[in-house]
Amino acid sequence: MKLKAVITEAKLLLIGIPVLVWTLIPVYHLFLFAISTKDSATSGRLWPKEPTLQNFSIVFHQQHFYLDHFWLQLGNSLFIAITVGALTLFVATSAAFAISRLKVRGGRTVMNLALFTYFIPAAFLAVPMYKTMGVYGLLNSQWALILAMVTIASPYCIWVLKQASDKLPFELDEAARIDGASPLQLFRLVYLPLMVPSLVAVGTYALLLAWNEYLYAFLLLSNDRSVTLAVALGNFLSADDSPWELLMATALIYALPPAAIYYAFKRYMVSGLTAGAVKS
Repeated sequence: MKLKAVITEAKLLLIGIPVLVWTLIPVYHLFLFAISTKDSATSGRLWPKEPTLQNFSIVFHQQHFYLDHFWLQLGNSLFIAITVGALTLFVATSAAFAISRLKVRGGRTVMNLALFTYFIPAAFLAVPMYKTMGVYGLLNSQWALILAMVTIASPYCIWVLKQASDKLPFELDEAARIDGASPLQLFRLVYLPLMVPSLVAVGTYALLLAWNEYLYAFLLLSNDRSVTLAVALGNFLSADDSPWELLMATALIYALPPAAIYYAFKRYMVSGLTAGAVKS
C-alpha cells in the first residue's frame, strides 16, 4: 500500500510540477519586465543586468502621463469590485434561500432561465448592455458597470448557493419553525452561519470578476477619472513606443489586491468548510 501511495504521489508530482512551472512563466516575465530598465526590458535575458525598482517609484508618484490618475483609478477598481461583490452576495443569497429553503413557486424555473443567459457569450451582450444603460441614463457612471457585473455574476452565484443550500438538513428549518422562528430569523440565524464557506467563495468570485473586467468597463466608462485601472492599463498599448516596463510594474501592483484577498480568505474558507459540516 505504501508503494502504491508513493507511485500515485509521484505521478501527481510529474503532472503538477510542469503545470506549475508553465503557469508561473508569464508571472515571472511580468516581474522581469517590471524590474528592468526601458533599454533592457526586451533584451531576452533571464535576469536583467541592473535590476531596478525605479519603475514602481514612477508608478507610485504618477510620473508618467498614462499614470496621471493611477491612485484614483485603483480606488475606482476597489470600489466597483467591492460593491459588485456585496450586491451579488445579497442578490444571490436571498434568491438561493427563497428557492431552496422557502420553496418559492417558479423559483427553479427563474434560476434555470437566468443560467440560460450563459449560453450567450458575455461579449455579445456588451452592446445590448451599453444600449440599456444609455436608455436609463447611466452611461459614464460607475453604477452602470456595477449593475452590469452584478447581472453577469448573479445567475452562477445563485446556482452555486442553491446547490450548497440543498445539502443542508431541512430538519434544522423545521426545528427553528417549531421554536417560532420567522423566515427572516431562519435566514439570519440558521441559513447564513451554515453557508459561510459558500458565501466567501461566491463573494470572492464576484469581486474578482469585476476586478478583472475590461470590455464592459471600456464600453460603459469613458472619463479618465471614473475608469478602472484595468482600462487605464489598456491605454499603454495605444502608443507606438509603449513603456512596457511601466505597464508591467502597474500590472504587478494591480495583481496584488486579488492575491491578498485570496490568501486572506483561504484559511477562513477551509476552517469554515470544516466547522460548517453537518451530519444528517
